[in-house]
Amino acid sequence: MALVTTKEMFAKAYEGGYAIGAFNVNNMEIVQAITEACREEKAPVILQVSKGARAYANHTYLVKAAVLECPEIPVALHLDHGDSFETCKSCIDGGFTSVMIDASSKSFEENIALTTKVGEYAHDHGVVVEAEMG
Repeated sequence: MALVTTKEMFAKAYEGGYAIGAFNVNNMEIVQAITEACREEKAPVILQVSKGARAYANHTYLVKAAVLECPEIPVALHLDHGDSFETCKSCIDGGFTSVMIDASSKSFEENIALTTKVGEYAHDHGVVVEAEMG
């Protein structure tokens, strides 16, 4: 199965009465271990990628690994605590299905403006957005 959005994934989980595991991934070995376990359990999964993980393992490889390792299970690829529009845009353009914009260090007004900008771009690309308001 291709990457899916968390919106789609959560709708099925609510309907089916089950939880979805979300795991922070930092390298390819962790992606492999998580996806193998999810394949065995036939369980959907959210792979969360932090700024540090993106610096260590190019997010393009993480996207490809998720799709190649788990073609038969739903996988959402989520940017965890993106701190700028550029980071969120890069992940959206690179195939992530969900992003979190964390502008909690900014004023409330700046946070709303940045979150709105990310939300508009993401939604135009079919990507779900989570926001850290502080």
